[in-house]
Parts: sequence; C-alpha cells; structure tokens
Amino acid sequence: MNRAMNNFDRARHRLAGDFKAMITDSEELLQAAASVSGEGFKAARSKFEGKLQNAKAALADASQPLVERSRETAAVADDYVSTNPWTAVGVAVAAGALLGIWVAKR
Repeated sequence: MNRAMNNFDRARHRLAGDFKAMITDSEELLQAAASVSGEGFKAARSKFEGKLQNAKAALADASQPLVERSRETAAVADDYVSTNPWTAVGVAVAAGALLGIWVAKR
C-alpha cells in the first residue's frame, strides 16, 4: 500500500509539473498568436501539443497503480463476501443504520 501511495505521490508531482509547464506554454501560445502569425504560432502550437500529450501520459501512469490496487481490493472483498455472506449482510445493515442515524440528525 505504501509503495502504491509513493508511486502515486511521485506521479502527482510529475503531473503537477507538467500542468504548470502546460500553463506556461499556453501563455506563450497566446502571446505568439497575438504578436506573430505563422512560424512562431506553429512552433508554439506544436510545443503545446507535445506538453499536452506528456500530461495525458503522466495522468495515465499515475492512475494505473490505483486501478490495479482497486481491482485487487475488489477481488479480496468479493472473496470475503462469498465465504462469509451473513457477516457481510450484518456489516451492510450496521453501516446503513449508522448512516440513517447520521442523516436523521442533520
């Protein structure tokens, strides 16, 4: 679990850096569009597209460990419910009752 969280934190920092760079590049793109039409605009646009693709890839990389961990957790929960159905029903009823009490007090 700690390894997945560390990987997620690293990917999140990388993603934040990519988004900051994308914002900077978009500002450059706007400046280039206002002052230069032609080669300057094309260069800024292609640079912006590259940064956008990198940000999308970083987001996919960051979410992959969480998706895998979620699948593992769902499989474990499914196995537990299959082997202990009445315990699962009892936990669900208790959680529902607590949620009902909490909502009723608000």
